Amino acid sequence: MYSRKQKFGSPAILIMALLLLLVASLQGAWGQSTAGTVSVAKPALPATSSESGNAAQPAGPDTTAPRVADVRPDSFIIGTEDILTINVWKEPEVSKVVPVRPDGMISLPLVGEIKATGLTPIQLEDQIATALKRLMADPQVTVIVSEVHSLTFNVVGQALKPGYYPLTRRMTVLDAIALSGGFQPFAKQKKIYVLRTQADGTQVRLPFNYKDVIKGKHADQNIVLQPRDTVVIP
Repeated sequence: MYSRKQKFGSPAILIMALLLLLVASLQGAWGQSTAGTVSVAKPALPATSSESGNAAQPAGPDTTAPRVADVRPDSFIIGTEDILTINVWKEPEVSKVVPVRPDGMISLPLVGEIKATGLTPIQLEDQIATALKRLMADPQVTVIVSEVHSLTFNVVGQALKPGYYPLTRRMTVLDAIALSGGFQPFAKQKKIYVLRTQADGTQVRLPFNYKDVIKGKHADQNIVLQPRDTVVIP
């Protein structure tokens, strides 16, 4: 009887052992897979267009302030094509930026046509204030020359930087040549001249020999430029 029990008990023990080993191995594999899943970090996703649009944008560059001409309001003479900024205190409908027309006139609301050429900014302030006194008490007027276009000269020909230049200070032919960058290699430095328009509309040629002038000769050729002169460098 004992031998028969031992005969049937041995396979059962073996099967139980195999089942225990199988369960243990499955538990170990499950634990490793769970640990691996936890340790893996999710990749970062790129921001969507809506998220990037809500992000703070870098500040743009400061807007450049309008250029104001370096002129004296008590001595500068307003000319055609100059740009004037006219401010009337507490009167925004009259405050305007206006160009001086070729006929020398400007147009302002409530004032109409008024002559600006030949006047200083201070004199024009008085003219506008006088016209406005018919409509308001004690108008406070300020005239600023924003851009100077009447006081210019031109350099043409074999200069390194030909073009129009402002004439807001005393300037000679030598100064103009230096301002325009000097000469190109094949410039005829002995045959330079200034083309000037007279009051009657005729033009005269004023010679300038650069080679002589820089040696101290013919200093009278180094004339002071006038508005709308043209320095020609052949």
